[in-house]
Amino acid sequence: MSPKLLVIEDSSSIAKVIERIGLSLGYQVTIAKSFAQVKSILATNPKFFAATVDVSLPDAPNGEAIPYVLQHKIPSIVMTGRMDDATRKKILNLPVIDYITKENAQAYHYLLRVLHNQLTNKNISVLVVDDSLTSRNHTAQLLKRRNFTVHIAVDGANALKILHSNPEIKIVVTDHEMPGMSGIELLQKIRRQYSNNELIVIGISGTRKDINSARFIKNGADDFLQKPLCPEEFYCRIMQHIEKFQYLEKIKLAANQDYLTELLNHRHFMSTVGEALEFSLDDLSTNILAVIDIDNFKSINEKHGSAMGDKILIELSKLLKQHFKGQVIARLGGDEFAVFISAESVENGKDQLLNLQQAVSQFNVQLQDEQTRFSISIGTTTMNTENSLESLIKIANNALKQAKKKGRNTLILEQ
Repeated sequence: MSPKLLVIEDSSSIAKVIERIGLSLGYQVTIAKSFAQVKSILATNPKFFAATVDVSLPDAPNGEAIPYVLQHKIPSIVMTGRMDDATRKKILNLPVIDYITKENAQAYHYLLRVLHNQLTNKNISVLVVDDSLTSRNHTAQLLKRRNFTVHIAVDGANALKILHSNPEIKIVVTDHEMPGMSGIELLQKIRRQYSNNELIVIGISGTRKDINSARFIKNGADDFLQKPLCPEEFYCRIMQHIEKFQYLEKIKLAANQDYLTELLNHRHFMSTVGEALEFSLDDLSTNILAVIDIDNFKSINEKHGSAMGDKILIELSKLLKQHFKGQVIARLGGDEFAVFISAESVENGKDQLLNLQQAVSQFNVQLQDEQTRFSISIGTTTMNTENSLESLIKIANNALKQAKKKGRNTLILEQ
């Protein structure tokens, strides 16, 4: 079910803009143009994922709707046409997500970012490290308001244990003044294990020393903030770092992933398998390399068109993921795929591949009103330390050629 967004706005034109933003992000949007409408809506339908709340409504000119919506535990973004110091302080004293002044198009672009992040932040884990109960609870509450998953550590040693046990953590917010291990010392230990592209670290401090910010940045922190935290600055910094981090992740993904099937590409497959082989020298399991090719793929493309060919490549990639969960799978190029299998025995690995082959031969590929079937040939070899990965690929490819000559829909194993 789509998340629900309540738009409280008396201006029809602004309400329409916010509605379009919400719909573009997948929200189900409800509009209220007065405080009376808000009360009526929440009386029968109180569960909303988020709300945008105008400060000045015809029947609530002084922001009366804001605390009312917050009482219903709806995360709220305040929209206002005016912003003086008194209004700003009043709003920031409330547990709102943010406030936005309705000044220009940039304000609505910012609103889009905030509403998008409310949907995606739940997938981002943040570790707050602070020995002060009051300070860490405040920081944690700010993050939870923005829908982040929050972990808490009372000191540096505890933080390192939590990081090790929770690889999904992407941001660390650490105080500097802590007993046993300072924030700088914790940062130095973190950077020995995690690069800036793997983990965002933000330092905070309650002491007014200019040197603290420089020390944090020089030791690998991505940012530094002074306590007490200003919520709007804290959110802006966090948002910028996450967007930069996600952008780098996309670049990394594009470099390592096949664009059509979303499997590893040839280069990243070779790198990943090479590393896996190094770590599996003392492993009792059997490593098998399989190269897979779609039979008569050129003829299928000529008969049914390239769209059907792409559909077959995508469906085969899905079957590979189903049959080899946790294994290294790649599209080497064209209609050729590869799987690095860690199996209990050669026979066990061979059985897995034969099961795949059978599933493929029974699979119907549907594209609009057209249906077709296809088969695969497989060449495999057991992997050892005597041969390079490149030579093992060649051995598997030779086995694949034999499978093709033998009549296709065949598996040949060379040891």
